[in-house]
Amino acid sequence: MSENNEKEPDLVVDSDWKAQVEKEKEAVAAESPAETPAETPDAEDFSGELPPASMAMLISTFYSQAMMALGVMPNPSTGNKDTDLRMAKHFIETLEMLETKTKGNLDTEETKMFDEVLHLLRMAYVGATKS
Repeated sequence: MSENNEKEPDLVVDSDWKAQVEKEKEAVAAESPAETPAETPDAEDFSGELPPASMAMLISTFYSQAMMALGVMPNPSTGNKDTDLRMAKHFIETLEMLETKTKGNLDTEETKMFDEVLHLLRMAYVGATKS
């Protein structure tokens, strides 16, 4: 407040501005409905929920990469089943290293997962090298 007892101006709120903004939004949406983000999922939108960080998730990631390198699974980017034995071997060796480095710190399920995944990958690798 001012010291000379002048009355401060009252705040005048234009209640119609919200309605006007809504009308403009609706008009824009009507003109280009395919461009509204809620209706068209963006292929590059990575804002969705991610799985929790875990040893199982890490093992699964390397397993998937190795299977793609072995030509068992198609590459999601290309849709092709390409074989790269060098990369497959690298992923298998990485999983073996992780198993060795984490030995004694894994729970029963993680240990079982390592055993199963490495067995499957080794068998697939042998099969791929014979082809």
